[in-house]
Amino acid sequence: MTASFRTEKDSLGEFSVPADAWYGIQTARAAGNFPISGRRPDRDFIIAHARIKYAAARANLAAGWLDERSTQAILQSAAAIIDGNYHEEFVVDRFQAGAGTSHNMNTNEVIANLANVALGGKKGEYRPVNPNDHVNMGQSTNDTIPTAIRLAALAKLPRLLAAAEAMAAEYEQIGRREAQTVKSGRTHLQDAVPTTLGREFQAYAWTLRRCADALRATRLLLCDIGLGGSAVGTGLNTSPGYAERVAQELAQLTGEPIRAGADLSAQMQSMSDLMQLSGTIRTLALELTRISNDMRLLASGPRTGLAEIVLPAVQPGSSIMPGKVNPVMFEMLNQVCYQVIGQDTAVALMVQAGQLELNVMMPALGSALFDAMDWLTNAIRAATEKNLKGLTVDRARCRDYAHGSVGLATLLNTAIGYAAAAEVAKESQHSGRPVRDIVAARGLMSADRFERLVEEAAIRGNIEKP
Repeated sequence: MTASFRTEKDSLGEFSVPADAWYGIQTARAAGNFPISGRRPDRDFIIAHARIKYAAARANLAAGWLDERSTQAILQSAAAIIDGNYHEEFVVDRFQAGAGTSHNMNTNEVIANLANVALGGKKGEYRPVNPNDHVNMGQSTNDTIPTAIRLAALAKLPRLLAAAEAMAAEYEQIGRREAQTVKSGRTHLQDAVPTTLGREFQAYAWTLRRCADALRATRLLLCDIGLGGSAVGTGLNTSPGYAERVAQELAQLTGEPIRAGADLSAQMQSMSDLMQLSGTIRTLALELTRISNDMRLLASGPRTGLAEIVLPAVQPGSSIMPGKVNPVMFEMLNQVCYQVIGQDTAVALMVQAGQLELNVMMPALGSALFDAMDWLTNAIRAATEKNLKGLTVDRARCRDYAHGSVGLATLLNTAIGYAAAAEVAKESQHSGRPVRDIVAARGLMSADRFERLVEEAAIRGNIEKP
């Protein structure tokens, strides 16, 4: 069966467009030019860009630049996209022409065709609503795309924050539950003074919340937009007061404190706010990498590792070793964190690649940032739900390690001095006898008193002088 096409015309000539497509000729050209990744635009980015078209139409109507009939058709069409409809019509690959002109025209054409059909017209004829003259009125790719990236990041930020906070809450809950669970501390992966598993886990919670606070602090930076700057920040072809008016419309649409940037040129030249967000996400990924590695170490075993904690089994761990169970959720989280760090590197390189009045790397920059936010959100949620919840602690093993640690000799420093305590540690290490027994044999204190000293040191962190 022969596919049905319609012919449209632009400044380069005629081109075939699928007859049933709501997009038009410039989108069709771009879809053919960029068969790169096979990945279509991010959902939040599609919605953010449609919100810009909606806000611009209202601002242009208020200025008297757009008539009521065309405005209502544009608003209805943009609203349908915002509500999640017609997303399959956004077909341009994420790696496309610089700055994002192809995506901008994809949005303009879809909205124009929807509006024209609603007004009794036909797809591809662009009467009475034209993609460039009406849907794109007062706009440029150069100010809509960076604004859409910021709006999409703002939409994703609460999800990432919620995931990080939920993981922190779970660590906090385990920390409180295990506040009295004495275990050996480890520094340099060697025996150290005693601590509690609760203290370890509460430290993880505190660190994640600090990362969440840093992420939250980027929100206001993202609310400064350059929409209204048009092509180079001068506001060419925009109505008087348009930048402030369209920012107010977007604030109402998004519920965010959107405002026109103090320097519209800077908002399309500089992506430093996006870099700050990306860098903060990288910091979260680095901390999660460290914490995930700790989880895997603490769960190592079950017989030949630390085995202080037991992670819920979610799937068999080996195709050859029967009964083996691996810490797969934290292995997954590690992998995602490494990928997120890679995306941050890509963002950094693209941020510095801006030239003169424009950063043409914006489509890939936005994609890398969106991936980092989505992947990390999903990975944190999965690890929390499937492994942190249901985590159990082998308290007896923790206690045995604590009382068998050579590092307990440190508790003798205030009684017999560092040098004498070091001799006790050496004897314990070479003989295999617990520090407790050596202390009792040397008449320094009873074994029971030393055990109480260990508990005091682990739980309270300070002890009376022996």
